[in-house]
Amino acid sequence: MELSPRLQSIARQIPQGARLADVGTDHGYLPVWLLLNGRIRRAVAADLRAGPLDRARQTARQYGQMENISFRLCDGLADIGAEEVDAVVVAGMGGETIAAILEAAPWTRQDKLLLLQPMTGAPRLRQWLQTHGYVIEKETLAREGNKLYSVWTVRGGNMPPLSPAELWAGVDGGDPLRPAYLSSLAEKAEKALRGHLTAQRPDQAVIAYLEEVLSGLRKMKEEWKPNDHSG
Repeated sequence: MELSPRLQSIARQIPQGARLADVGTDHGYLPVWLLLNGRIRRAVAADLRAGPLDRARQTARQYGQMENISFRLCDGLADIGAEEVDAVVVAGMGGETIAAILEAAPWTRQDKLLLLQPMTGAPRLRQWLQTHGYVIEKETLAREGNKLYSVWTVRGGNMPPLSPAELWAGVDGGDPLRPAYLSSLAEKAEKALRGHLTAQRPDQAVIAYLEEVLSGLRKMKEEWKPNDHSG
């Protein structure tokens, strides 16, 4: 079994011997791969829909891991207890959905490792984490086809305030894919800004915000130097 680059990036950050909750497990590839490679002790595979959970069961059955995975048909972490897991993966869904899942499970702030991978709404999710007692310890980028994905290592704690550009791009951790990531985000900010500038009734507050985001992203890219991140 081989994981996609996005899932590999998550798998590399799961601590040895952890008990994992994989929320939105889909085919169950991540927990099954981690079990096959002796990385985790047990897993809870959860999904909101029966179809994906059935596919996860098929994967577990195919690779002989049915005894090591508990399957839960539930919304987020609703049917998963804090005492069952050490690490929680919430990946492949929108940032607002991820925030709602964590808000409904405040125990995730208590000595748990969270690996989050939002597909959309990253600025809002960073803002939410900052104001709800979580800290992003690290952000790792993965390229899959033409897309870049950001995987966040998160724990309970206090996070320093983020600038508008940092809410979009996170704090630089020396990832070699960061310049490409910043370029991609700058393109999105430029497109959004053009849309607001040409609107019949331009919202000056939104325009000022997007200009600040775009300026910050460009500055981050200018200041990024590969040699500074060689260690």
